[in-house]
Amino acid sequence: MKHTISILCDDVPGVMTRISSLFSRRGFNIESLAVGHTELPGKSRYTIVVAGDNTVLEQVRKQLQKLVHVIKVWDISRGNAIEREHALIKLKAGEKKRSELLQVITSVQARIVDSTDSLWTLEVTGDTGAVDNAFNLFKDYGIVESIRTGKISLERGSPRRR
Repeated sequence: MKHTISILCDDVPGVMTRISSLFSRRGFNIESLAVGHTELPGKSRYTIVVAGDNTVLEQVRKQLQKLVHVIKVWDISRGNAIEREHALIKLKAGEKKRSELLQVITSVQARIVDSTDSLWTLEVTGDTGAVDNAFNLFKDYGIVESIRTGKISLERGSPRRR
């Protein structure tokens, strides 16, 4: 079972090392990691996806909470969250398939952000399933290069008290 863990912490050097080391020492595999500044000056928020049962999740949460500079750790339940990923995909856009490719781009709500010669770079944003779907559809057109962010997530409604 996959869990999405959110961590609010001070934005100081070394925090990411401490967090990733905790997972590494315990033998947990981080499936996705995204970090960025928050609306609070000097604070960052990590979104980490980890596989494991509820016992594993609770163990990870408690250990993370003990780390220096970590303010709050919580599990974001899937049904009560808005989740997004972002991907950049560079494709071969041959003359013969361009009109067909444009239809696929429109159907997955992607956007062309760069075109050079016969290569197009697309931007895809959506939940994990939508990004997976886009990759599956674009693989037939010759993916030259791609990169994908980890999942980011916010709970619906009022934010948790800090």
